Amino acid sequence: MNRLRNTCLKISLGLLVLFLWLLLPLAADEGMWPYNLVPKDYLAKKYNFKVTDEWLNHLRLASIRFGGASASFVSPDGLVLTNHHVGRGAIQNLSTAERNLIKTGFYARTRDEELKCPGVELWVLQEIEDVTDKVLSAEKPGMSPQEVAAARQKVIAEIEKEASEKTGLRCTVVTLYSGGMYNLYKYKTYNDVRLVFAPEEEIAFFGGDPDNFTYPRYDLDIALFRVYENGQPLKTQHYLKWATTGVKEGDLVFCSGNPGSTGRMLTYDQLLFLRDVSYPFTIANYKRRQALLHEYAKKSPEHERIALNTIFGIENSLKATVGYQSGLLDKDLMAKKLAEEQKIRRAIEANPALAKEYGQAWEEIAQAQKEYASFFKPYMFFERAQAFNTVYFNIARTLVRLATEKDKPNDQRLREFREANLAAVRRSLLSPAPIYDDFEIYKLADSLKQLREELPDLMETRWILGGKSCEEVAKELVTGTKLKDLEIRKKYIEGGLEAIYQSDDPMIKLALLVDPISRGLRQRYEKNVEAVEVKNGTLIARALFKLKGTSIPPDATGTLRLSFGVVKGYVENGRKIPYKTDFAGLYERAKKFNFQPPYSLPERYLQRKSALNLKTPLNFVATVDSIGGNSGSPVVNRKGEFVGVLFDGNIQSLPTRFVYEDKISRSVMVDAQGIIEALIKIYDAKSLADELLGRK
Repeated sequence: MNRLRNTCLKISLGLLVLFLWLLLPLAADEGMWPYNLVPKDYLAKKYNFKVTDEWLNHLRLASIRFGGASASFVSPDGLVLTNHHVGRGAIQNLSTAERNLIKTGFYARTRDEELKCPGVELWVLQEIEDVTDKVLSAEKPGMSPQEVAAARQKVIAEIEKEASEKTGLRCTVVTLYSGGMYNLYKYKTYNDVRLVFAPEEEIAFFGGDPDNFTYPRYDLDIALFRVYENGQPLKTQHYLKWATTGVKEGDLVFCSGNPGSTGRMLTYDQLLFLRDVSYPFTIANYKRRQALLHEYAKKSPEHERIALNTIFGIENSLKATVGYQSGLLDKDLMAKKLAEEQKIRRAIEANPALAKEYGQAWEEIAQAQKEYASFFKPYMFFERAQAFNTVYFNIARTLVRLATEKDKPNDQRLREFREANLAAVRRSLLSPAPIYDDFEIYKLADSLKQLREELPDLMETRWILGGKSCEEVAKELVTGTKLKDLEIRKKYIEGGLEAIYQSDDPMIKLALLVDPISRGLRQRYEKNVEAVEVKNGTLIARALFKLKGTSIPPDATGTLRLSFGVVKGYVENGRKIPYKTDFAGLYERAKKFNFQPPYSLPERYLQRKSALNLKTPLNFVATVDSIGGNSGSPVVNRKGEFVGVLFDGNIQSLPTRFVYEDKISRSVMVDAQGIIEALIKIYDAKSLADELLGRK
């Protein structure tokens, strides 16, 4: 009897510990919240701020998904503000050897001078619908993880197709809480996007890679575009009015953007996989390509212009990934994650009913990580196309898979070729963005070398190289393909499988050659890794839901989220770091490095320094929770007025991908006041500033 009583007491204590742990409040202002899950009570209690549906809807409809990042409407005439580095690809595509807009900047003084950006598509979230019950109803007792995944994907495809046909919007089902919740996001898309203003790279990315992910910063990392509809500037009532007063320390601010991904709900074994397998490969790959492209850029100013955008992307990603890895290499952080996981597992194991339902979830995910590690490299080289680093292969593979997938039942297609996505696929295939063959040969040759070094015994490797040098193969593929011609691409799109199978284009042939192994590796990943993670991740999420529901934020998914925090400096190594920087600090930092790159300034900044109010804020920091993808996110005050645009985080913010903290990690913004000061005093863009300020 005593033994039974003691056992029951242990179970009760275990559940009590679990209950109390789950009911702990949010870690300060943690969370990138879906708009339908914003913690209104928390904001009311902590900040005395009442969030209304009207306030949320207006901010949501003023927020924009710009590629893999963010932006916002800032005037009733479709004016869009984002970061220079977010719009950089579009600016690069509009540049030539004779007119390098990345270097010189650009300002359209009239609407007629605004430059149409090929291939740019902006998304605005119109509605969120909870479809959790519909998706989870597909799961039946006794199903394997693979059967669960297939059943869910079938329902998701049906939901997306039906919603897209009914609304005419771009509809996609978003997975939240590791599969514990599913929301249908409905987007309106805009394809006529034109460049209005971009500063010179010297000021947009002042400090270059050395200052990237650091603070204090002194960057005018902005770009302005305009959305057109039916040939006219878009008229919208949902735009962000410019704040008439600047921010001060302690102010509550909100960030509305599209954070890419976080891993705060990953299991300990998933974190180990990232630390020991994925990140080391990714970092080594970025370093290799960084060195390669710098060598290419040294050949001539034109080579540098062509390569610079790719270099920027790689160096930005490299620094971010190294930062994420630093968190996983931190013994204290990993110990904290392990302790949290063990606490909930012990509590579940103490209850037979909970143990039966949820107890195996962590172990099955751990086994899936071991399986993934066993084929990770082939998967990356073939399915993720690391071996074929050229835009031509991306086009060829998309054409091959489009032809293969489009005649299948919608729910049986690869997810990117489902009906709801086909219009975007076709638009991407027909983008007239420039392609530079010499650059493509250079990149492809090295990625083929990497394939030969890493997977020399694979039959596909021998078939692809055929005893030739990697340079020879790359040159034959690039000079032989006709996929630069948009009319040729159209013929493949319209001709379907017959045209693909009869093609003598070497890049199409390459895509056909590697597609079987690529699909096999993808299928292995989806069945043995992804399906296991989703099914068991859902179980873990359900365990959390039972006691805490949606009071904890879901991981980021590249979809629109709202985060919040306060404008606040911090202390680093005993030194107080102020919450804001100004133009005076910009000139002081440039002078410290003798105005040499990457601390050089555009000539006009030297000529017009005396016109500036040097005390005008340029950048500021706040505790708002953010991650990659939040670049370009508007930051607003309590009134919903635009006070800045997020463009970076300090280096201490990178490990918050896994564990949030606000003692020293910060998001970095361009201040709205600094934007206006530069437009008027440096660029003679008073009419543009007036549009932002709402002046006639």
